[in-house]
Amino acid sequence: MYYPFSWLRSTLRLVLYLLVFALIGWYMNDMLFAVAIGATLLLIFNYWHLYKLNRWLWHSRKMSPPTVRGVWEHIYEGIYYLQRRNRNKRKELGELVKRFREGSEALPDAAVVVDSKACIIWCNRLARLDLGLKWPQDAGRRLDNLLRHPEFIQYFHAGNFKYPIEVPSPTNPHKTFEYRVMPYGDEHLLLIARDITRVSQLEAMRKDFVANVSHELRTPLTVINGYLEILPVDETADPFMQKAMKEMTAQTHRMQNLIEDLLVLSRIEASSERIYENVVNIPTVLSQIEREAQALNKEKQHHIEFHIDADLKVFGVETELRSACSNLVFNAVHYTPPGGEIHVYWRHDEEGAKFAVHDNGDGIESNHLNRLTERFYRVDKARSRKTGGSGLGLSIVKHVLSHHNSRLDIASTLGEGSQFSFVLDKELIAEQI
Repeated sequence: MYYPFSWLRSTLRLVLYLLVFALIGWYMNDMLFAVAIGATLLLIFNYWHLYKLNRWLWHSRKMSPPTVRGVWEHIYEGIYYLQRRNRNKRKELGELVKRFREGSEALPDAAVVVDSKACIIWCNRLARLDLGLKWPQDAGRRLDNLLRHPEFIQYFHAGNFKYPIEVPSPTNPHKTFEYRVMPYGDEHLLLIARDITRVSQLEAMRKDFVANVSHELRTPLTVINGYLEILPVDETADPFMQKAMKEMTAQTHRMQNLIEDLLVLSRIEASSERIYENVVNIPTVLSQIEREAQALNKEKQHHIEFHIDADLKVFGVETELRSACSNLVFNAVHYTPPGGEIHVYWRHDEEGAKFAVHDNGDGIESNHLNRLTERFYRVDKARSRKTGGSGLGLSIVKHVLSHHNSRLDIASTLGEGSQFSFVLDKELIAEQI
């Protein structure tokens, strides 16, 4: 126990001790010699206790200090108090580390912690099973020397961890892992690897099913539509038959459009074309879309105006960007009431290259906006059937923009109109030579 005035008592004891030797020296008429002897004995006494302290700190297995008195008692007690406090802290830290390890071992994903030099600091059990890491043998080894897939190495060295990457498992090529890297602490990174094999297989099955069914339906629909076109139309025939023929023709055309949209969507989803390999002349693409929009506009007589930056070109996939832009423009033509105004913009923006379609139509209720890009979702099903819409146009736009690292922004006010826009990143703008 610490006493606040223990130093004062120790000083008094030292003074009394030297005073005794001084009195003895005065009695023997040699005070200096007597005090020197007292100081020498005191020095020997203190060195002896220093030796005992050293033995206790480095060689003794006992935690409790030796029994002494005086100033050394307080020194031993102070050291013992610090030892007990540090031991309690170590125990608390040990419990904390134990809980952390238990929690990390319970994670359903593989987890690896690396330092700023990509050297492994720690990994959980799933990382050892799924990634083939060995612990503690691999501690301190570089992660990119153990996970050797080229796509992962390129992703890891690029340092852009905004999006995850999907690569085969290093221990089983039939498994697919999603790798996600995030900052951990000041100079560390946390790698999370998730097994998405089942999800990938289901997604591949869905894509194959849609593509195969759509492809197989094209032939019978083409045959049916061909026969409907060559059947003679008799003006004196039964009105019911005339109506039936017209309805069958319209529905086969609608089915053909739906299948074409499904095939386009499947091609976009399965596309592996790199967006940085080709430059797309968007102004030329939009000039063609403008001519097609004007051809669709003969009945409704909209005022359609294109505001195009003729020098703004971007990197990307031309067929996909054309599909996205045309869907947005044609939707405005189809769903804006007759005589409306439609403005199409393609220009530089603070964030990159911006494309926008603005109309002054009926607008869309806010509760529909978040679902507009879902497949087959329609705000007004009756009006969509009348215009021949498939419900896939905005879904195609969504997938195209996702492939180009962008997204569709929708702003709409009832009775005032809507704006559909997207921005391509500055990195995709092709510099003029």
